[in-house]
Amino acid sequence: MSKILIIAEHLDGKLNSSTARCVSCAKDLKVEAIDVLVLAADAAAVGAEAAQIDGVAKVLTIARGENAHALAAVLAPQVAAVAKNGYTHVLAPSTTFGKDLAPRVAQVSDIMAVEGTHTFKRPIYAGNAIVTVEAPQAQTVVATVRTASYAAAGAGGSAPVEALSLDVALPTHTRFVELVQGKSDRPDLQGAARVVSGGRALGSADAFKIIYALADKLGAAVGASRAAVDAGYVPSDLQVGQTGKIIAPDLYVAIGISGAIQHLTGIKDAGTIVAINKDAEAPIFEIADYGLVGDLFKLVPEFEQAL
Repeated sequence: MSKILIIAEHLDGKLNSSTARCVSCAKDLKVEAIDVLVLAADAAAVGAEAAQIDGVAKVLTIARGENAHALAAVLAPQVAAVAKNGYTHVLAPSTTFGKDLAPRVAQVSDIMAVEGTHTFKRPIYAGNAIVTVEAPQAQTVVATVRTASYAAAGAGGSAPVEALSLDVALPTHTRFVELVQGKSDRPDLQGAARVVSGGRALGSADAFKIIYALADKLGAAVGASRAAVDAGYVPSDLQVGQTGKIIAPDLYVAIGISGAIQHLTGIKDAGTIVAINKDAEAPIFEIADYGLVGDLFKLVPEFEQAL
């Protein structure tokens, strides 16, 4: 019997939508069962949320104090122990969480399409080429899923939740010190339906206020190009692109972003792309659904006022 185990990503007691996107990928593998594993200090709330995802057969929870924080060195031995229980595939989202955890178990990275039970397509060369990779047939496939390539599986499921007790020695050489993250009332960048991003053309951190204002008007998350981050306009956790966050919002508004290939790699799966740039030859217009050529400092306030 072929079974898939999906490692749930969660924070502050809430399940990340990347988990449901992994379920959508798992369905393409046409296996008999899709189980979700929740590792936490108190896994009840997250486990109940995962049980509602359509297509999930069972939710497994491991509640241990050591799992209070997502430390890959601590989670990996537990994942490996559970995976030995007849699972043919282990999937994690291709987010910061998944990219940290999966290589400690073994990995096929960034699945964007399923060709067969052990054959997958994944991007290489900053998304300029797609390669087909094949995992060994005799081994459990451990892989990360390019969540931007999959819609989240819907709700409506009612999977049973089963608490596990593992006799697994956990490493002590890694310990949690603190989590430093930006506080914002705006949607999370990786899961937002709408994103407004600014580039180096803004010219300063102070000028970036017009990006925040437009995002608030749209109820959108805020992103930025690498150039804007390197210039110090915004913190690095807002960077979108190959070396930042790969996103697939329903609406992506790129303001003052020329469209380097590394940035386009991070947004190519967006539903609708709107670009505002004074350079009519900017590469961003090659993939944009709608474009405005002109001075962003004039156009963006007009755009906001119209909304």
